[in-house]
Amino acid sequence: MSGATDPEPASPVRDHDDLTAVLAQIRACRVCAAHLPLGPRPVLRASISARILIVGQAPGTKVHDTGIPWNDPSGDRLRDWLGLDRETFYDEGRIAIVPMGFCYPGRHARGGDLPPRPECAPLWHSPLRARLPNIALTLLVGQYAQAHYLGRRSERTLTETVWRWRDYLPDYLPTPHPSWRSTNWLRKNPWFETEVIPEMRRRVAALL
Repeated sequence: MSGATDPEPASPVRDHDDLTAVLAQIRACRVCAAHLPLGPRPVLRASISARILIVGQAPGTKVHDTGIPWNDPSGDRLRDWLGLDRETFYDEGRIAIVPMGFCYPGRHARGGDLPPRPECAPLWHSPLRARLPNIALTLLVGQYAQAHYLGRRSERTLTETVWRWRDYLPDYLPTPHPSWRSTNWLRKNPWFETEVIPEMRRRVAALL
């Protein structure tokens, strides 16, 4: 990913900042504004009581327009995987939703959205995650979340990482991205629907 830097936030996180303060700083962040075609609009949800953390990729245009994470067909598929209705999914008291890049990054010349901006995760994920003490399961949706949170434990490809899903429990559960682009992947890897989804639903239901 191009343009990777080590920027400092406009309002640096202090050790005594609570979650509300950190969320306010993230939503006011303008570090990569010059690179965002639709301008900055960080989209995330979190509460100190949340038990499940969903780490995705970056908002699409519909999410940018509405300010609601996973408010698109990808979100419909993700909710189906989890066995959740919209009301439960958007209950931030139980589920935190944090993308790797908080703002819409734009479209690639070859089609499809660009990767998450590289500034977000190094800048904000650690202080945010440190203020979510009750998270018992983190869903790593897509290769960017898996690479960041699993580090050297992730495999060479997304398929290999998701195939090893049992190795990352109980803390993490890796999944493919639920976009339409994953339809062919799901067809080639039926074990995800027969093995991973039932276990994911069981764990999510138990925590909620």
